[in-house]
Amino acid sequence: MGMLSLPGFLSCGKKKDFSLTNEKDAHSSDSDENSERGNWSNKGDYLLSMVGYAVGLGNVWRFPYLTYQNGGGAFLIPYTLMLALAGLPLFFMECSLGQFASRGPISVWRILPLFQGVGITMVIISTFVTIYYNVIIAYALYYLFASFQKVLPWSDCFSWADEFCSKTRIVSDCNTTLHGEIIHANYSFITSNNLTCINGTINYKPVQFPSEQYWNKVALQRSSGLDETGRIVWYLALCLLLSWMIVGAALFKGIKSSGKVVYFTALFPYVILLILLVRGATLEGALDGIEYYIGRQSNITKLMEAEVWKDAATQIFYSLSVAWGGLVALSSYNKFHNNCYSDAILVCVTNCVTSVFAGFAIFSILGHMAFLSERPVSEVVDSGFDLAFVAYPEALSKLPVSPLWSFLFFFMLVLLGLDSQFATIETLTTTIQDIYPKVMKKLRMPVTLGLCTVLFLLGLICVTQAGIYWVNLIDHFCAGWGILIAAVLEIIGIVYIYGGNRFIEDIEMMIGKKSRLFWLWWRMCWFFLTPVLLMAILVWSLVTFSSPTYGSVVYPTWGTAVGWCMIIFCVIWIPIVAIVKIVKAEGTLWQRVVSCCRPAANWGPYLACHRGERYSHVVDPEKEKEHEIPTVSAIVY
Repeated sequence: MGMLSLPGFLSCGKKKDFSLTNEKDAHSSDSDENSERGNWSNKGDYLLSMVGYAVGLGNVWRFPYLTYQNGGGAFLIPYTLMLALAGLPLFFMECSLGQFASRGPISVWRILPLFQGVGITMVIISTFVTIYYNVIIAYALYYLFASFQKVLPWSDCFSWADEFCSKTRIVSDCNTTLHGEIIHANYSFITSNNLTCINGTINYKPVQFPSEQYWNKVALQRSSGLDETGRIVWYLALCLLLSWMIVGAALFKGIKSSGKVVYFTALFPYVILLILLVRGATLEGALDGIEYYIGRQSNITKLMEAEVWKDAATQIFYSLSVAWGGLVALSSYNKFHNNCYSDAILVCVTNCVTSVFAGFAIFSILGHMAFLSERPVSEVVDSGFDLAFVAYPEALSKLPVSPLWSFLFFFMLVLLGLDSQFATIETLTTTIQDIYPKVMKKLRMPVTLGLCTVLFLLGLICVTQAGIYWVNLIDHFCAGWGILIAAVLEIIGIVYIYGGNRFIEDIEMMIGKKSRLFWLWWRMCWFFLTPVLLMAILVWSLVTFSSPTYGSVVYPTWGTAVGWCMIIFCVIWIPIVAIVKIVKAEGTLWQRVVSCCRPAANWGPYLACHRGERYSHVVDPEKEKEHEIPTVSAIVY
């Protein structure tokens, strides 16, 4: 009995390491179920890493704006529906896939070799995104350090400002009454003659607020366009270096170290959001801002517009970080019988509640800014970079003790960005580990630090004077429909080629047998609703695709061409890998295609003790060599 049970005993890695080299990997520990790859130290590490990955900058700077723009509280109806129909099914699928196979986003495609290029596409897109995402963190770090001043440098028009800079709107001209007649005159004539403007006839000069000029002239030192690269902005380069040093330090032991860091980086932003909300709610005009956000009376008629549903689906899709490879990578370090079903629901709900909660914190303070500047809230609301680095800093500069509130806000942005970045880099290192397990076992720290160094050097183009144009270009192409293509192929491949029912049986091996009623909803989504929705979003994105612009700056033709080259480089691996797999297969063309649509011989749970009868035939050549025990004396030893 002892000899027969030994292979399964060793495969679960539970008791003792019989390897003759006795090498230790910081990524794994003696308590891990999977001693070769390692597991999360506890469930909290995994859940907070997933929450940190899903909850990012978009929750703060995009969702509130979309809600305001698309009917206020009414927008929560399509948003919740899209969560249930598209976001959650994909999220659950990817978590289950990674946990079942204990493989990263490329190796997990042993499930369907023909589609392995989808995994490569996910990893390459994640690489592009991680380059510019850390640049955004560098922007936030710069503003964080700039907040350590008694007077915020963007609170007024200082020496760096030009004649268009003004804290208030400047009247240009208007209609007035002179000697009983209505005339149109410039404002200087009206004030010199003690006249007053007729309501509704006032025209204002085009001015820029100090925060806008500070962002463009000081922080970015922005050039005129992509053609004018200019020099590297040294303080942004230093902030970028610091950002990569933080990421490298947090990941030097892989999930064992990053799993502890996220207890702070994932949880503390909620504390800051709560502080900002409480402070914002006590300010004059806060109620006006919140009413613009949710709406005094939600505009239900907006739900008749297709654009609203597209925005809801797109926001859910990108907010949950599905199809980037990160969910598969993080879940691959779970223990086999972890309840990935409840994890998926918990993380998705937390992500969406965070988005709604962040909106209250953002709009309460923007409402106060509108009150002080005597403008409607609609004129101070913005999204993306303009919200994070122009509108909100401008609002914070008007508060008492403004450096404190500015510090808290940008510290929150840094933390939100970092834990998303941790997961993305872990996706890349997991991919390397699956390809070169022995290298990562010995050299995890040098490989991780080397990867961070290379990505830092690649990111230097984004901290030149034309850097913001590069950041916007990569975001416009790589973080767009390339991910949608990967998601569509992923769900079609697993549900229609591998088999949705077969995949459900795989999940039941992990979480236990469930009733047909339990799977009814998931079958409806996976087999029909989710693929149709994703295809609709993809087609919509392609039809409405427009050339990139940054504000009023139009990109040169070569810049747009570079963007197309980037996205082609990302997705071209899908057909290339499929062709290579078919060429290497045997038989007629049809037989080759069919064989490539079957799971590889080594597809199944990573550890032999979890394979059961369904996967008892699986033999992994790599592990067969590693676990080869030539003599009884070696076993006893």
